[in-house]
Amino acid sequence: MKEKMKSILLAVLVAGSLVQSYYLIYRLPGGDSIAKTENNYIKTDNMGPEESAENLIYPDKMQIHMGEGKHTVFYPNSTFYNLIYSRLKGRSFESFQRRPVENTDWSKIRNEDPGIELTFGSGIPVSLLQRVMQIAPDSLFEAERIDRIWIYTSPNDSKTHAMFFSTEGDVVYEAGKVDLTVQDVQQHVDFGKEWTAYSSEAGGKYYVPQSSIQMVEAEINIGVYTVEQMQQSLFFDPGITRYIQEKDGSEIYTDSKRSLQVRQEQKWISYTDPAAPPAGESSDGKDALAAVDFVNEHGGWNGTYRLGQSGTGEDRSQIVFQQYYGAYPILDTLNFHYGTIRLNLQQGTVSAYERSLIYMKSGEQHKTMVKLPGGAELKEKLSRINKDSAIEDLYPAYLPELTKTGTGLKLTPVWAVKQESGAVTVIR
Repeated sequence: MKEKMKSILLAVLVAGSLVQSYYLIYRLPGGDSIAKTENNYIKTDNMGPEESAENLIYPDKMQIHMGEGKHTVFYPNSTFYNLIYSRLKGRSFESFQRRPVENTDWSKIRNEDPGIELTFGSGIPVSLLQRVMQIAPDSLFEAERIDRIWIYTSPNDSKTHAMFFSTEGDVVYEAGKVDLTVQDVQQHVDFGKEWTAYSSEAGGKYYVPQSSIQMVEAEINIGVYTVEQMQQSLFFDPGITRYIQEKDGSEIYTDSKRSLQVRQEQKWISYTDPAAPPAGESSDGKDALAAVDFVNEHGGWNGTYRLGQSGTGEDRSQIVFQQYYGAYPILDTLNFHYGTIRLNLQQGTVSAYERSLIYMKSGEQHKTMVKLPGGAELKEKLSRINKDSAIEDLYPAYLPELTKTGTGLKLTPVWAVKQESGAVTVIR
């Protein structure tokens, strides 16, 4: 009987020891540090949804050249833009040949030959374009960044030309094999015939509509992510972070390695991890994919975004994702930070991360149609800006601001004028 009691007692002690060990490892404060590596974060489930890189890669605009000096412009998420881009993504481009840009009269082609010109802002690595378009592998071409794809046909020529422009500015790659007929290109160009006419300015740097264009002015319902949500998402152990109140009113949370600065008046956060360990070799394409993964895990995507900037400096890569409402981008301004998600990467690892705590909720509080000026009125306003610094780009956009109640986001249509100096001026 005594031996049986000893066996039962021993079993109870062993079971108790196992339960105690479990709580020590997994349940006590700070226990996660035993089960996880230092680079792991806690995923927050009640924030924005995840997104795939393929859905973030698309042109910022599509210029349609109809010959005889006639042009129009389609913007993302519009009907004809989506139709043409979806068709082009399914066609193949192979056998690339490198040529000097200056060997071709692009102004003549722009004004005389039917074609489609896709622009990608500051440029997209070919390795990323290959994720959304049927571009055949090519060791020389794959090292490039592309800021334009121009597909056109010439009179008395049965061949379709597909040109990929390098951001270096001095070379262009022509696809020797293009899965598009002359008739295919003409069909796409014909979609622009009944659309708003645009004039080409400054050698095709930007386009001005010959009449006013209509846009939706909207007030959107919003929500705000809490600082606690961001802390839980970004810090390995949120329980050990310290709070610091800055003189400018901003708040800083730090675990002595990483820091999270919160500007409450603008609902904007800046996260830095200066001691981020290097992950090895990196490239523009790999860094952009790493940035997408990071946002997926730390806040998610609170709307529609496009990869707007992907560039590498001497020791770091800067990635910017631009937010859209409908067909047009939302501007990030000094007075009100919103509309972008920004990341810096060092050797493939995120060292800085900026974004708004504000996110759009379904349903608009108010919508109305407004007109943006075009034609002579717009050109006269542009001429004044052009005196200070040459105009590099012109596009419709939304200027964001909080509503008076603070429960909504007002999006006001404007013309955004990007200058060579880097400044962006708005025209209403």
